[in-house]
Amino acid sequence: MPIYEYTCNSCGHKFEVLRKFEERDNPIECPSCKSSDTRREMSAFGTAKGSGSFGWSGTCGSPGSSRFG
Repeated sequence: MPIYEYTCNSCGHKFEVLRKFEERDNPIECPSCKSSDTRREMSAFGTAKGSGSFGWSGTCGSPGSSRFG
């Protein structure tokens, strides 16, 4: 199951949730304020390039600016 990133429109809290692909756009409760007014965000993702290195792709940030690298 993929991990999706969400932002609460009520309090601005950003959080991640492990969900089935089919459930990604279903309403989800903010763990901070309990509002269901949330939106799914676009996420950066990693791909294996071989030799144990990872390449970063997506719309958030650039290589080297990832929180994972």
